[in-house]
Amino acid sequence: MQFMLNQTLIQVDECAPDTTLLEYLRTHLVQRGTKEGCASGDCGVCTVVLAEPDANGLRYRAINSCITFLGAVDACQVITVEGLSQSTDQLHPVQQALVDQHASQCGFCTPGFVMSLFALTHQPDASSSDNPLLQIHQALGGNLCRCTGYRPIIDAARSLLKNPQPDQFDAQTGSIRQQLTAAQASDTGDITLQQGNEAFFAQPRDSQSLLKLMARYPDARLVAGATDLALETTQQLRPLPRLISTRRVAEMRRIEEQDEALVIGAAVTYSEAEAALTAAFPPLAGLLHRLGSLQVRNQGTLGGNIANASPIGDMPPVLLALNARLRIRDPQGVTEIAIDDFFTGYRQTRLPAGGFIEALILPRLQPDSLLRIYKLSKRLDDDISAVCLAIHLKRHQGRILEARLGFGGMAATPARAYQAEAALQGQTFTADGIQAAQQALTQDFSPLTDVRASAEYRLRSAANLLLRAVLEDQQQHSLEVSHYAHTD
Repeated sequence: MQFMLNQTLIQVDECAPDTTLLEYLRTHLVQRGTKEGCASGDCGVCTVVLAEPDANGLRYRAINSCITFLGAVDACQVITVEGLSQSTDQLHPVQQALVDQHASQCGFCTPGFVMSLFALTHQPDASSSDNPLLQIHQALGGNLCRCTGYRPIIDAARSLLKNPQPDQFDAQTGSIRQQLTAAQASDTGDITLQQGNEAFFAQPRDSQSLLKLMARYPDARLVAGATDLALETTQQLRPLPRLISTRRVAEMRRIEEQDEALVIGAAVTYSEAEAALTAAFPPLAGLLHRLGSLQVRNQGTLGGNIANASPIGDMPPVLLALNARLRIRDPQGVTEIAIDDFFTGYRQTRLPAGGFIEALILPRLQPDSLLRIYKLSKRLDDDISAVCLAIHLKRHQGRILEARLGFGGMAATPARAYQAEAALQGQTFTADGIQAAQQALTQDFSPLTDVRASAEYRLRSAANLLLRAVLEDQQQHSLEVSHYAHTD
């Protein structure tokens, strides 16, 4: 495999397939400006920026290098804090802005902030946003250290967006794009990275090639964004000698706008799917902005979120509420499975042996539909939910004809509240009309007490979220506090 590290082409002939990009940078290339903090994609200290060719030149995205496998950056440009400035006696505009606003902190986390702000300033619409503060918060939501407090960092970001300055990367877009395109064209095999005869990181181009690799290596692990799988290596120190990536499988990389449904390929990242998802399902916007961090959304995929069957994943409750279907491909062909039937136990699914999720099919909302989505967590940014609820109602003349309630954090799997749904049938969506459904939640769920929340909190919060949905529907605005103490 080959990739560009800043302006230098790096050729990797042999390396363990579960080597992370961070490990390779720090240990093999001795590039130690990028730090290791949590080694789980939570703190943002390890943030670097990937550049890849797109129709308009290069697409820049911030990622967590600690949970990105080295093979995933094949034919990409990896930009680190060492490569930002053209000379040793002049700072990059992002670095200079942090110095000018006294936002450099203790220094350990600063490279991650620098790279997140670099990625922000290289977005096509960076300086034309009608809500720059929200844009800044989203860009920095995965960089959790705040030694100097929020304001100096935000002030630095404001100054960069208000007075954008060209840098060496703007001038080199054409040449870098040409080199990356040539690297992609020369990379025709499935195996990107190999160690010995049996350990490899593979990136097949289509579903049939993926099936063949899975049949030949049944013990290989499928990897999409690695935002969850990589933790087995970084946290549990478990070797992953055979990895098959889905990130280049053509059938899994598509977004199809159909009349009756939105079809999202299982290897499409959250960031790539966001525009289509929020256009079709506007209430999803708030959840997507809180799903992990921008670095996680730039790597994580909907298919991976479903396949790992975590009971606290953010998207499964929404898919349950929307009555989504999964397109499954296995050696026998292609079938569709209702999301209701997919989860069978804690991290267990009905995915057939040798099969994989190729796409997710989300039925579009009808004019009489009501969709509300809520996530409760201890921290607003970059946190796992204690309770997640998606409510989808179909009404006629004020009465509920059909109700689907998808919950996360309430059981061993993402689950519907069937008893509560039945109690809503025929009722008005009012405080009185939902009382039976609120009480029925105790029949649907017996949640656990853990570090995130007690069982009592989860049950009471679930009932209160139903009331919140009623109040928001009646008042036609969100009850969430959205204005925080800050200066414009």
